[in-house]
Amino acid sequence: MSRLRALAALFAVALLPALAAPASAAAPITTSIYTADPAALVAGDTLYLYTGRDEAPAGGTNFVMRDWHVFSSTDGTSFTGHGARLSVSSFPWAGADAWASEVERGADGRYYWYVSVNGNGPGWMNIGVAVGDSPLGPFTDAKGGPLISDSTPNSSPLNIDPTVFTDDDGQVYMYWGSYYGLRAAKLRPDMVTLDGPVVTPQGVSNFWEAPWMFKRNGTYYLAYAANDSGCSAPNYACIRYATASNPLGPWTHRGVVLDQVSSTTNHPAIIEFKGQWYMVYHNAAAPGGGNFRRSVTLDKLYWNADGTMQKVVQTTGPGGSQNLALSATPSTSYVSPWETLGAIKDGYAPTGSADHSHGAYGNWPQQGTQWVEYQWPAAQSVSRVETYWFDDDLGIDLPASCQVQYWNGSAYVNVPGQSACGVAPHTFNVTTFNAVTTTRLRLNITSKSGYSTGVLEWRALS
Repeated sequence: MSRLRALAALFAVALLPALAAPASAAAPITTSIYTADPAALVAGDTLYLYTGRDEAPAGGTNFVMRDWHVFSSTDGTSFTGHGARLSVSSFPWAGADAWASEVERGADGRYYWYVSVNGNGPGWMNIGVAVGDSPLGPFTDAKGGPLISDSTPNSSPLNIDPTVFTDDDGQVYMYWGSYYGLRAAKLRPDMVTLDGPVVTPQGVSNFWEAPWMFKRNGTYYLAYAANDSGCSAPNYACIRYATASNPLGPWTHRGVVLDQVSSTTNHPAIIEFKGQWYMVYHNAAAPGGGNFRRSVTLDKLYWNADGTMQKVVQTTGPGGSQNLALSATPSTSYVSPWETLGAIKDGYAPTGSADHSHGAYGNWPQQGTQWVEYQWPAAQSVSRVETYWFDDDLGIDLPASCQVQYWNGSAYVNVPGQSACGVAPHTFNVTTFNAVTTTRLRLNITSKSGYSTGVLEWRALS
């Protein structure tokens, strides 16, 4: 799915046959390209992830997406890239915008790739279908025109983000939509023709876009991006979900399964693989990432006994270490009225110390020692922090020094065995110490003479 800030550029692209080397998750599944809008499929003993590719330049303000890529894994941890397996140019009737997609196996044993793409006809986005004989294709246009377009009766205000689900009886369903316009329809066994009218499902609270449908233990689940103030900051989105006893609803809202991520957009794929459930999503946490340069990752998803989903913990730290900052409440001795304290825990990986595109904490005009702090409702074990300093080349400069402290139940004390608290620019400064169990962690920051200090991101890692 895409947040629709602007039209992507109109380019054609050649399919890329090269095979990429494996990369590990919970870091991005790849750092060789930027990936977005994931969909997941299990075939045999392999997990396949289908993604779009973000090609916007650094600092770009439009989506530039021209092809779709495939990645595979046999362990849910390391992924091999198989290059671009489908592009806008695969559809003679389309011209741009290779947005969100999903692959589903048909009754004929072939694999159908449903894609959001900008057609050359009236309107904006359409849903097309390609087909291949294996999860890796090759894929070709299966219909010769859109499956869903603006001319489809009762279509969504924006026809993007298809999710396709095959029920136990073989009936295939497709959900899609954006601009708050969720839609659903049955598909015929040929996988490329609607089987009846398009309907508007009921009971899906705060739907914005990016639906993902699946079934577990006889219950239907629908996860989707929601951008309401109850779960996300302005212009960001969380992932809510609903359940139903019928594949077309009505649906009952159950809660938030994934908080907002470091990109403004959020896009779920939920799947079971070798006995473990996963939430696949994208964020802006890869080096050089941003709202138009996203990266797909995945984390484990767990269930409650009553069939509700536990909220996914985003493990954005290196090597999959849990970034405890994401679940903490930040506070500070002082923040400038125009700066944003919450920016220090949004999971973003800055491109440099002047990169405040996701906001920044700054304490100008204060000087001397100021502090930022994380607090948790229950005690956490912490053994490392990583700090990315803010330097605006004005009144805020890199600090002279810093010190990590924790609350021992009665006072703030220095963490034991602390390594050097680095103050280098343009990087995460890693500070390790003997593990402490605490509900509060504080970073004391001492400025250079005549300057104030600031932080772009402060990770607290288990």
